[in-house]
Amino acid sequence: MEQKIQLKESDIPRQWYNLAADLPTPPLPPLGPDGNPVTPDMLTPVFPMNLIEQEVSTKRWIDIPEEVLNILYRWRPTPLRRAVNLEKHLKTPARIYYKDESVSPPGSHKPNTAVPQAWYNKQFGIQRLTTETGAGQWGSALAFACKLIGLECKVFMVRISFDQKPFRKLMMQVWGAKCIASPSTETNAGRTILAQMPDTPGSLGIAISEAIEAAVTDPTGKTRYSLGSVLNHVLLHQTIIGLEAKKQLQSVGEKLPDIVIACAGGGSNFAGLAFPFTTDKINGANIEIMPIEPTACPKMTRGPFSYDHGDTACMTPLLPMYSLGHAFVPQPIHAGGLRYHGMAPLVCQGIVEGLFKPKAYKQTKCYESAMTWTQTEGTICAPETSHAIAAVIDEAVKAREEGKKKVILFNYSGHGLMDLVGYDNYLSGKLRDIEMPEDELFKYTKDLEKFPKAPMRKTGQW
Repeated sequence: MEQKIQLKESDIPRQWYNLAADLPTPPLPPLGPDGNPVTPDMLTPVFPMNLIEQEVSTKRWIDIPEEVLNILYRWRPTPLRRAVNLEKHLKTPARIYYKDESVSPPGSHKPNTAVPQAWYNKQFGIQRLTTETGAGQWGSALAFACKLIGLECKVFMVRISFDQKPFRKLMMQVWGAKCIASPSTETNAGRTILAQMPDTPGSLGIAISEAIEAAVTDPTGKTRYSLGSVLNHVLLHQTIIGLEAKKQLQSVGEKLPDIVIACAGGGSNFAGLAFPFTTDKINGANIEIMPIEPTACPKMTRGPFSYDHGDTACMTPLLPMYSLGHAFVPQPIHAGGLRYHGMAPLVCQGIVEGLFKPKAYKQTKCYESAMTWTQTEGTICAPETSHAIAAVIDEAVKAREEGKKKVILFNYSGHGLMDLVGYDNYLSGKLRDIEMPEDELFKYTKDLEKFPKAPMRKTGQW
């Protein structure tokens, strides 16, 4: 029984997979303030044209530049591991595999897109990048990539995570980035929010507004914005995860998994693992694909499918997505990377189509599952990853009860060595479950009615 399934460097995927080429019903287009579809040239103040071309592409395969591969080789291909000790503990006939993305230098899947984004910006003549970060995984990944490629980097970090996770801030600083608590006094968006809510814990929507404003107001024109999730080109870069996993499963005689699971905040690590298997499901394979979110931020399981802005200050185009409303400020749960109000349009279209079945989990259940994981497999997972593990354990127990030998694959999207405060709160009994009340859900989503309707177009096949 192979517990670590490795690929040679020569086996690394040399192309990214684009699900937009294969979705039975293509996603609705992003819209501008006038309600008309956004054209590529409208995005040029925010992104370089080489990334905009990827954003709007419907090509199935897009080549990975050799220079990008040479940096990815530092940690890729990542191991596919089998969780044999968890299997034994659960007494399950299921075979549980996980893609270990914690082995990257910043400790998560995020550099898979940070490196190409930094590289494409550098090729376009950009000198500095701005971004937002929740738990700090994305901010540290972009800081890492910018340092290697030679760009300046400024990160607006959601205030509650800035306070809860000081070592993430230090990681960014070690890699030469400037990290600022958001909302800040550096932008109009930040100052406006602070005037209205001086004690706000912040949100990814607010931090995105600040980062975009900082980019588009640079008089030199040499600054662009970089996003760690949600957009098509970001999800595209992450598909290297699932493409590697396919080869690794096949190398040990597993044709396809029965169940694919990953946590989902904006959608990048979920898409990275799931999209290469989604094409198999579209073509007839019997695979359950589950994005997992927290009950405190239940956009996929309770939010309406609607056009909405991706940020609080309404600087982004209107995106078709499951959303809790761009003004939504989630409770300060420890899974900071899962506190975004919306979801990637490509993931949302997969949900509309019935290809993906989202589930929501409570915080204490996730930490309980993380403890089971740590005490069987030995590693300490990120709070975000614990949501995937909670679902994996449920599915493994279900397989035991049904007596079925299922293959479960999930994305171990990052380690939790910088997130031990959450474990401390769990162990000391301070952690509490947070579920979004119906009146609060209505308060944040009622304004979505003023935006153009987003019809739920689907084939009805799944």
